[in-house]
Amino acid sequence: MPLPSPATHLTPEESAFHAFYAQERPALDHACAFYMALLQSLLSQARHIDIAKIEGRVKDRDECLRKFSRKYRAALEESGAPYEIRPYITDLIGVRVVCLYEDELEKVAQIVQSHFDVIDVTDKVSALEGTEASFGYKGLHLDLRLNAVQAALPENAAYAAQPFELQVRTIIQDAWSVLDHKIKYKKSIPAELKRRINVLSALFELADREFRQIRDATDAELLYAPDETTEAETEPSRTPAPGSELNAFTFLKIARHFFKDVEFDAQKVDLFVDDMRAWSPGITRARFNTLMRETIATVKRYKQFYEAQNPEGSFNPFTVIRHCLYLGDRQAFRRALRNSSREAFEAWLQENPTLI
Repeated sequence: MPLPSPATHLTPEESAFHAFYAQERPALDHACAFYMALLQSLLSQARHIDIAKIEGRVKDRDECLRKFSRKYRAALEESGAPYEIRPYITDLIGVRVVCLYEDELEKVAQIVQSHFDVIDVTDKVSALEGTEASFGYKGLHLDLRLNAVQAALPENAAYAAQPFELQVRTIIQDAWSVLDHKIKYKKSIPAELKRRINVLSALFELADREFRQIRDATDAELLYAPDETTEAETEPSRTPAPGSELNAFTFLKIARHFFKDVEFDAQKVDLFVDDMRAWSPGITRARFNTLMRETIATVKRYKQFYEAQNPEGSFNPFTVIRHCLYLGDRQAFRRALRNSSREAFEAWLQENPTLI
């Protein structure tokens, strides 16, 4: 004789929650998508916050029941008072925002609090840092609902009464949380295993801190790099003095002087500076600046000519720099231009000798 289905042993309260969940699941899915889109819109407008991803889900029905049983059932049944399960599940909808750096968690929280009412906050970072013996996931959890201003908007009316849980993590915290969930029996594992896990947890935390400090150091390099526009040229044949070499930071300092409204892509800058070093080993930031100052006026005139002749062509800032380098030192930077580009540029220069 087959065993009875577990559904036949549901309590009245569990049966009521099953019915509620089945009826509300489509609306919960819509609300989850709405909150994800709203957060994406709000955070995309924020400056100095790098969002890696935003994701969300509706909590599984049986997962909700397990959480309720673990946290609330015993006390409620002990009291003997009638109860419903639904009010105790505040995270039916969960949305996760994953940032790049740890100091962005609070920035995200501040933006969120200006558009939502905060029902509850769980700061797992502070909770774990308050004890030396604990290890595990760190992050910021907020139970939220739309504030009065957002709820009053007609397009938001359907979601005004629906709370959700927001988890804000860094990429490192997110990775640790995945691994953390795979560690079994964390409450009673042997001391040696607990020590090893603590070491791993500390390494993840150190990685978070190091990434932030590297970002800050990078920003400082860009902010406080010397003003190349007033630095004298270093002879290319001499050994570069310490600190005079061309790198991504000094390249950007110079490039932003000549292209004030251009946002240079970091990866392209890295590759381009690497190419420049291959074309002219030992190139200094001063020499790069001198080559740009001496040739950019001519190259800008050629750019106007080129774009008039080739409306669909591309002559972006990197192309301008390539032509400046070539014009400034044809031998060293011959490889900066393709054969066809070099021939077209030379033909234009011969036709316009007074512009050189």
